[in-house]
Amino acid sequence: MNRILIVEDNKTLAKLLAKKIQTSLNMEVDIAYRLSEAKLFLSKYKYFVTLLDINLPDAPNGEVVDYVLSKGQPAIVLSGNIDKDFRKKMLQKNIIDYVNKGGVDDINYTLSIIKRLQKNRNHKVLVVDDSMVFRKQMDGLLKNLFYTVYTVAHGEEAIGMLETHPDISLMITDYNMPVMNGLELVHKVRKEHNKSELCIIALSSNQDEDINALFLKQGANDYINKPFSKEEFSCRVNNSIEALENIQIVTNHANRDFLTGLYNRRYFFDSMSEYINDDGMSEKFAVAMIDIDNFKKINDKYGHDTGDKVIIHLANVLMSNTNYRDIVSRFGGEEFCVVLKNINRFSAVEIFDRLRREVESSVVYSDKKEPIQFSVSIGVSLYLEEGLEETINQADMMLYKAKQAGKNQVVI
Repeated sequence: MNRILIVEDNKTLAKLLAKKIQTSLNMEVDIAYRLSEAKLFLSKYKYFVTLLDINLPDAPNGEVVDYVLSKGQPAIVLSGNIDKDFRKKMLQKNIIDYVNKGGVDDINYTLSIIKRLQKNRNHKVLVVDDSMVFRKQMDGLLKNLFYTVYTVAHGEEAIGMLETHPDISLMITDYNMPVMNGLELVHKVRKEHNKSELCIIALSSNQDEDINALFLKQGANDYINKPFSKEEFSCRVNNSIEALENIQIVTNHANRDFLTGLYNRRYFFDSMSEYINDDGMSEKFAVAMIDIDNFKKINDKYGHDTGDKVIIHLANVLMSNTNYRDIVSRFGGEEFCVVLKNINRFSAVEIFDRLRREVESSVVYSDKKEPIQFSVSIGVSLYLEEGLEETINQADMMLYKAKQAGKNQVVI
């Protein structure tokens, strides 16, 4: 479990913060009222983040901040000092944020920062800038917000990085770059990655307002002028990631099966229609209908909750045996449909038979800890010129043949 250290000489505030963190974030919390006490905790634990008051009885001038940072521990400063120059001086240090201690709203804001940092660990950010100075600056700022960061010097490298890491959530790109400028990069990237998959923030020191508008028209989510402040950069990045998460939540509700998290039937047909129009006519792909053998007997003997466990287990096996470009969907009940893209007949049979064997050899446990083994039948068809519907019908016919031939087999 993650731990948080609160260093605050106001005992009432410290205990209130600790209680809210433990309740809403489920984290262990240690409290130190002096720098000397904080040093003891820091020698013993590695913290997810530290919350630091800068006026302590034995460290009245913010010495705790430098000490904590020297130990490589992430820090958020909590202060009643509203002097702008002092605040600016603190923000020049490698802290995550500077929060004024003004009341309940500031406590809630602090909790929201911690929640954001927790989520940020799931996101990857790509920085594209030909200036080593700015790359290094942004790399440090983003890592300080707990993002995984990749940096490249120009657009062509960025395209390669997005192909290697398709789960990148945010790309930050400069405008003036050799080979391919930022506008050209955004235009090219948006052909492959829409706004529900990837956020883009554009950067430029160019004061031409037309550049800002062009970036937004090409598909950028936001625009930051160079030079930028640490707080502006952090807020815009976090806001973009949060917007992406909200879009994905809504999209997932519409496109995902509630039980397994796989794509649903509607998304399957929408996605496949787009794929066939764009790429499907130029590359071979295979469609498979997959059905759990004797599923009704499993439900009748062990109950529907265990039946759900079997379905979820199969979904996980399907996902682990397919490529990110493939489509794995649940059509309903115990029936699944899988599309393997850019594949020939031999490879398709090999993959589906490996999948069948993995299902056959795996075990799911009922609520009463009873081991359950099950199998699947798989019918496969390579794409037919008659269209997607006919290809699926052929795969369904092959599935029927697999069932009639004794189940637990692949027929293509």
